[in-house]
Amino acid sequence: MIAVRYLLDNNALNKLTPEQRASPFVHEHCRIPAEVLHEAQRFPDIAGLREIGYAMSAELLETLKRVMASVPPDDRKLIDLYSNTGNADPILVAVALHATDDELDSLFQNEWQIVTNDAAVHRKAAEFGVSTLESAEFLRILNMNS
Repeated sequence: MIAVRYLLDNNALNKLTPEQRASPFVHEHCRIPAEVLHEAQRFPDIAGLREIGYAMSAELLETLKRVMASVPPDDRKLIDLYSNTGNADPILVAVALHATDDELDSLFQNEWQIVTNDAAVHRKAAEFGVSTLESAEFLRILNMNS
């Protein structure tokens, strides 16, 4: 049986109320990459969000290298280090791949979906076969399960 799990981007977190972010559904079914948590550090409920953080690891960095190798050097749509934007975007894709790879030998695997309103993340995720949702779609799912 495959369960759906969600990786939340900062632009999706911004669309949720503190009550929604603290909901049992979010805490059970969602994870937030460490770089997204860094972007969200000013949220008043950051301590609760850290409870569902997805930590950086050496294996995750190896997966991130694979994602970054697919980004042309002149492409600043996914990540733009010059203007310090999109830092978490390739990490979201890498986390989805890492989490999926981590569960390959498991009897019960999860389908990891990235929740983001960023078109470049949607495109890059699709390149790697990772599903994505807009935050409005995720809100519908959250409301149905609350």
